[in-house]
Amino acid sequence: MQQIGLFEMRRLEALSNTIFGVAMTLLAYDLPKASVFKNAPAWIDLVRAYAQPLIALMISFIVAGLFWFSHHRRLAVAPEGSRGEVFLNLIFLVSIIILPVTNGLYGAYRLDGVVAVIYGGHLTVIAVLNALLWLLALRGRGHPELLATAIFPVFVFVLGTVVATIAPPVAQFIWCLAFGAPLAGWLAARR
Repeated sequence: MQQIGLFEMRRLEALSNTIFGVAMTLLAYDLPKASVFKNAPAWIDLVRAYAQPLIALMISFIVAGLFWFSHHRRLAVAPEGSRGEVFLNLIFLVSIIILPVTNGLYGAYRLDGVVAVIYGGHLTVIAVLNALLWLLALRGRGHPELLATAIFPVFVFVLGTVVATIAPPVAQFIWCLAFGAPLAGWLAARR
């Protein structure tokens, strides 16, 4: 039986599927078009045109996919939420909507320190919002493995963003460590 004043998260789940789907599709929007080539391109021309945008696309797509998966797991753990939790979820979804914008910047200027920090800061904001939502969903329920899985990317994205201030090309490799979050959860469950 649903408590009065709580919101059914199934409604939010339907909205979030649409938001994640559109945002993940728009990640490819900024890829170079064939019209950038005056003649039939050589292999090196293709590599120059597509390498940076594809690296950014792959990082952002995988990050968005992992957060989509985490979002759905969280909604299953806490199928009802307060008005504040719904608003925090909406702010989280806005951070996902903005991902194609920062991805486009990062894809075009991946080696620029300022752009790498903006992109890393955005990934960190998404991870922090996700971790806060997990903290709210797990109140009094235990499950340290789920909390570890949610908090691990925060540390990785903060570290990667700090590295981006010094060595922007290295940051992308640090950010990829966030994909080890399930391993962090598994290790927390074994304790």
